[in-house]
Amino acid sequence: MLTFVSGLVGAASFLGLGRVFVANMTGNVVFLGFALSGVAQLSALAAAVALTGFVTGAVAGGSWRRDAEAGDLFAPLVAVQTLLAALALAAEAAGWGRYAVLVPLACGMGLQNAVVHRLGVPDLTTTVMTRTLTGLAADRPGPATVRRGVSVAALAAGALSGGLLHSRTGAEGVLVAVLALLIAVVLAAGRWRRTRARGREGEHP
Repeated sequence: MLTFVSGLVGAASFLGLGRVFVANMTGNVVFLGFALSGVAQLSALAAAVALTGFVTGAVAGGSWRRDAEAGDLFAPLVAVQTLLAALALAAEAAGWGRYAVLVPLACGMGLQNAVVHRLGVPDLTTTVMTRTLTGLAADRPGPATVRRGVSVAALAAGALSGGLLHSRTGAEGVLVAVLALLIAVVLAAGRWRRTRARGREGEHP
């Protein structure tokens, strides 16, 4: 679901905030280079702000409670990401300007990438598909093939859905969908966390 959210966020940022990414930093670094070269109608400031926000979120997500088990941090960190998405939605609805939407979205995606990195699930980075596609093409079919295929399909479906939503409702409608899905992820993760805690208590009465 987070991979699908990344596709939605990519649509909201690229289509609604002026050709800048808040989830795909590979693309953003390239955009920054294009903008600085002066050969493309891109904003170097927007790319730099997105990069800074993303790194800030990733640092926060990676440094918070370093000794804790990653699974225990998933729900709280995604909850913070949800609050940042709500702030971005409020900024878009209130017309506070491009950067008021860009910064919380980028920070939230940095948080998402940090918590997924800490979980260490193979082939499920939720944002970067280059290595996933390489694995699909270069490795023999196996259990990882399905996981990689689902990851690519989820990101593409999120981007498609985001593009369709944006064409009808603008960035605000896309951000409403992002917020709804993140809330669902937090609720599901919280339930899983409580279930696991009860299981631990049962093992150690």
